[in-house]
Amino acid sequence: MFSPDVTALLRSVLDEVCAEVSIHETAKKALVAAKILESASKGELDADNLRSVGRRALGTAPSV
Repeated sequence: MFSPDVTALLRSVLDEVCAEVSIHETAKKALVAAKILESASKGELDADNLRSVGRRALGTAPSV
């Protein structure tokens, strides 16, 4: 479980990375969220690095 501050950071990163993702592309956003969470659970809490993880995931996610 993450602290409220870390949770807010993760939400902010996810929202920023997925700002252009359609609300109908929930699977794409879920994939990005999963990759960001995976990275954070391994100790990565730098916002720039988390954004990079999210953008890489977004780039590999299939489009609908």
